[in-house]
Amino acid sequence: MVRFHSMLYMASVQDTIRHVCGGFLVSEDFVLTAAHCDDWKPRNVVLGTHNLKKAEKTMIYQIKKKCKHPSYKNVKSGNDIMLLKVNLNSSPIQLPTQQINLKENKTCTVAGWGATKSGGETVDSMQVVDVPIINLEKCKRIWQNSIPDNVICAGGYYKNKGICQGDSGGPLVCDKKMAVGIVSFNNGKKCDYPDVPNVYTDISKFLPWIKDILSKKTC
Repeated sequence: MVRFHSMLYMASVQDTIRHVCGGFLVSEDFVLTAAHCDDWKPRNVVLGTHNLKKAEKTMIYQIKKKCKHPSYKNVKSGNDIMLLKVNLNSSPIQLPTQQINLKENKTCTVAGWGATKSGGETVDSMQVVDVPIINLEKCKRIWQNSIPDNVICAGGYYKNKGICQGDSGGPLVCDKKMAVGIVSFNNGKKCDYPDVPNVYTDISKFLPWIKDILSKKTC
């Protein structure tokens, strides 16, 4: 169980009635998430609670604008990244300042309200798991070169922990303070691990695009 006052940068991206994706606050105006989350036509984000059943009206923020990466087509083609413009006052999480190369087996964390088993429902209380970084070349071999460039692989392989449906858009956090990846995809809708590695969008590869939108406060 997550301590209530930790990870308040976590966002639940929602349609009119329910959680559809994760996200995380990266400035006072923007939540970062996955581009494929737009498939569910999100309308609002919830910030400031880890239990969605306890979300108050003051924690619900309307999405003012969606800034999807212009090169995004689908998750397997990459560029699975989107900024959601909101107006709020909360504590964002740190992003990389330059391109990074994470060491193999480094332990990072992923959090969200996704299902805890294949075919399961999303959950009300946010869950957090530790996942190890997997060498990118090894990951490509396991996936038989069917993953895009500009990604990070972590968890889901030789570990009984990983992402599941509903976790998309959430952050991969390293050193407890820096969001380095965005949950993108796993092996279809299968969350019974160990399996193939989970795949995240590498935030550090999109810093110019992110910084441009954050500085202009629009897209």
